[in-house]
Amino acid sequence: MPQPRFHIVLLNPQIPNNTGNIGRTAAATGCRLHIVHPLGFDMSEKARRRAGLDYWHLVDCCEHESWETFLESERPKRLWLYTTKSTRPHWEAEFRTGDYLLFGQETAGVPDHIHTWTEQTFGSQHRITLPMAPSARSLNLATVVCAAVYEALRQAVDT
Repeated sequence: MPQPRFHIVLLNPQIPNNTGNIGRTAAATGCRLHIVHPLGFDMSEKARRRAGLDYWHLVDCCEHESWETFLESERPKRLWLYTTKSTRPHWEAEFRTGDYLLFGQETAGVPDHIHTWTEQTFGSQHRITLPMAPSARSLNLATVVCAAVYEALRQAVDT
């Protein structure tokens, strides 16, 4: 399998339809999808068939039992945390092919300790956001991932 263009990391996703849409984005863009447990839904073959995910065999997907096992197995050299708790727009990031794009769960985002880890490991500039109108609370996770991946592809610098 060719090297992924980017790594999409979903931390504890809760909504199967979002994960399915994100999987389709990953397959369409040559990205690897990392799903970090625990999940809010069943990822078995039977559950995927029932949800109509007939394209899932095209998704380069790795599941990780926890955040810690994800870090142990992947050891990301560059990671960008997408969060509503940042004011730095994602177009100010300097993406490189092979970067990891991290997204939190739909209902709670990313825990504080992962925000701290990101800042300590990569610097505060690696916490980025999709700017929104002040009255907006958040965007749909699948929408954010799609926008993030295409911006990363647009400006990626190969290393």
